[in-house]
Amino acid sequence: MPDCLFCTIVEGNESADFVYRADDIVVFRDIYPRAPVHLLVVPTRHVPSAHDITEDDSTILTRCFAVARQVAEQESIADGYRITTNIGVRGGQEIPHLHFHVLGGRQLGHIDSGGTD
Repeated sequence: MPDCLFCTIVEGNESADFVYRADDIVVFRDIYPRAPVHLLVVPTRHVPSAHDITEDDSTILTRCFAVARQVAEQESIADGYRITTNIGVRGGQEIPHLHFHVLGGRQLGHIDSGGTD
């Protein structure tokens, strides 16, 4: 998708602080971190959001979570971290490309309906 920021990052046309790269998934640091470690796990194939996932995407989802585990260990946060994804503008999704936030490096609070933690 030419207008997708994450697609341009995947293609190498936009810079990012990569911590992992493979043909199917990349991981880079969020430029607006919400925790000491805030990584984005991004499939290289464009999927707009988790709402658009089909049964055919089961392999890439499994890979995303396996890579999230790997980078959590690499970043020394495997003892406690959070994986989240946002869906749509009302759900807080800013970039319309499926991605998972991996947050850790501090005690994370409980998520409630009004919090932004």
